[in-house]
Amino acid sequence: MLHEMSIGGMLFSPLLVIAPLAFLLAAATRMALHYLELRRYIWKEAWFDVAVFVCYLAAIVYLFGD
Repeated sequence: MLHEMSIGGMLFSPLLVIAPLAFLLAAATRMALHYLELRRYIWKEAWFDVAVFVCYLAAIVYLFGD
């Protein structure tokens, strides 16, 4: 189970670290698809980007959770 992090007496959610990591992975995926010219096969690019971010976020939570 992911627990809060205490920094200076304030509690922070673990999503504060996990969400930017998932965003970076999603951005890297987006750049790789653009470089390989595969983005033209994606029908709705915005929905695809959101779906990739959610999948990476779920995978990170699954891998780093207890």
